[in-house]
Amino acid sequence: MTYCLGIKVRSGLVAIADTRLTSGTEVSSNRKITVHQVEHHSLFVMTSGLRSVRDKAITYFREVLAEQDRSFNKLYKAVNAFGEQVKRVAREDRESLTASGLNFNLNAIVGGQLEDDDEHKLFMLYPEGNWVEVDNGSLFKIIGNSGYGKPLLFRNLTYDTSLADALKIGFLAFDATRVSANDVDYPLDVVIYPNNSFHMTEHRLEKDDMDEISHQWSALLNNSVRKLPNYWMDPIFEKLGSGNRYP
Repeated sequence: MTYCLGIKVRSGLVAIADTRLTSGTEVSSNRKITVHQVEHHSLFVMTSGLRSVRDKAITYFREVLAEQDRSFNKLYKAVNAFGEQVKRVAREDRESLTASGLNFNLNAIVGGQLEDDDEHKLFMLYPEGNWVEVDNGSLFKIIGNSGYGKPLLFRNLTYDTSLADALKIGFLAFDATRVSANDVDYPLDVVIYPNNSFHMTEHRLEKDDMDEISHQWSALLNNSVRKLPNYWMDPIFEKLGSGNRYP
């Protein structure tokens, strides 16, 4: 499985991608985010799905960028071009994958800014090659193992959240997924894009880098649970009889 998260806030973009790959009982690591930067062309692509399909689509897209990059003045045009490569791989491989009992399941998150974009952009691209754009009403997209981190993101992200806090919240969403699922794990690749900067900063986080933060978060959660008021439980525990209140 995969955990890739893209966040859009007013000040820029945050991208987080785990690196764990599982194939039956075999576990390995592989980078799931690709960054392209040339002058005023800055974009990243995060992918989930079968590794063979992901690698092929990304290889095709790199060739397109090498040959046609200057023809893309807005990010949606580059997303359309990547979608065409996804559909190309589907035409080439879907039949054989289906015959082997596998699904063509490539999903992608594409973010960045090209020279004529009025601001930074974030897109979710589906296996059929179509896409939706992330806007102020939906500040993030997750591909892969998406369920465990969503509550934290929904409760804490706003469009005015700083890039630093967006990264913090994004990490905690990853951490919630990591401790709940054995198919998501370190190393963790992070990309930060400040709006109108046309520069992406990449960094890799290892488990040892983040253990202290993860343990601090667990302690804060435990302390918060204990501090929650109990009055709403009174009718429940009163039914147990005297001497059994809050056992």
